[in-house]
Amino acid sequence: MTYDFDTVINRRGTSSLKWKVAENELPMWVADMDFQTAPPIRAAIQEQLDHGIFGYALLPEEWYTSIIRWWDTRHALSIERDWLIFCTGVIPAISTSVRKLTSPGENVLIQTPVYNMFFNCIVNNGRNVLENPLIYDRETASYRIDWEDLENKLANPQTSMMILCNPHNPIGKIWDRDTLARIGELCARHHVIVISDEIHCDLTEPGRGYIPFASVSETCRDNSITCIAPTKAFNIAGLHSAAVIVPDKFLRHKVWRALNTDEVAEPNSFASAVSIAAFTEGGEWLDVLRAYISENRKRVGEYIENEIPSIRLVPSEATYLLWLDCTDVWKKKENLAAFIRKETGLYLSNGAAYGKTGEGFLRMNIACPRSTLEDGLQRLKAGIAAYEKLPL
Repeated sequence: MTYDFDTVINRRGTSSLKWKVAENELPMWVADMDFQTAPPIRAAIQEQLDHGIFGYALLPEEWYTSIIRWWDTRHALSIERDWLIFCTGVIPAISTSVRKLTSPGENVLIQTPVYNMFFNCIVNNGRNVLENPLIYDRETASYRIDWEDLENKLANPQTSMMILCNPHNPIGKIWDRDTLARIGELCARHHVIVISDEIHCDLTEPGRGYIPFASVSETCRDNSITCIAPTKAFNIAGLHSAAVIVPDKFLRHKVWRALNTDEVAEPNSFASAVSIAAFTEGGEWLDVLRAYISENRKRVGEYIENEIPSIRLVPSEATYLLWLDCTDVWKKKENLAAFIRKETGLYLSNGAAYGKTGEGFLRMNIACPRSTLEDGLQRLKAGIAAYEKLPL
């Protein structure tokens, strides 16, 4: 089947969070694709609409089997039915887990720069953010873990949870098996529960897979909560469908009770239908999408190298979010993202939102038609050129 990712679909005036911008602006910030979702998902939604009754719903058995089959065939993770708990979203699941599985005043460790909502999940629940900043090598534009710092902070008696981002947003890194195993061993040794956010796992480069944290070892499996969802890969974030994988029976009971107490484990007919459609019939569409995003990623790399050599693209292996190193042009007194938006209308994410180590970086969403991408690149070039002319 042929899928169209080139047609530009007008999203203005649709109550889109991403596209609630001025007429001259181009949003390439929030993780929301400008592509229609897979045809099987649209068909599943239409079937629900045609039925016309939207009452309370139970999870059909197909919801479980579709997830189990997908993770087994795509990601080599064998999931037992009892491990799965429906939830309305990854962030609600993380926030609830922080609130119910840790105590006020304890530390929750994150590896920065990282998805900004992690900070909110921790701080809004009265816990302390404990950062294990990733080490950035400017020569290779690559990141690695500061293991000594990580172990010291996990050993802190007040540290009770670690939120892992796998693959990592915003740097697009896929953590390898040895790295995940080492994280798992350290966390288990120091009695730190791991929440692994794996929402971007299906958006890897063609030919590249990711490694589920729970698949690495019994230690990782039994001391973790894995958050998954079809929402990023299939562009259905507004339909609130996700799941958590909790292999350990004792921990699973606590998580199930917490999610139900917070009423984030309430399924609805749309949420289960789109999830089933995605995981049973969406594979071909997803593979074509991944190839399209890969070409967009290559185009950005070529354009920056040839047209904007004063900034660098951090090589990535997953997600449709690119991390741009602008530290050579960055001026601390001037907000780079805000300047580019004001100057050119290009709306990118400010790297500082992902932690102090993100200062001087930009995050760019490339899940858009090629013509939109070209517009964004031209605006980026003009914005950087104007920014470089500012006085120090």
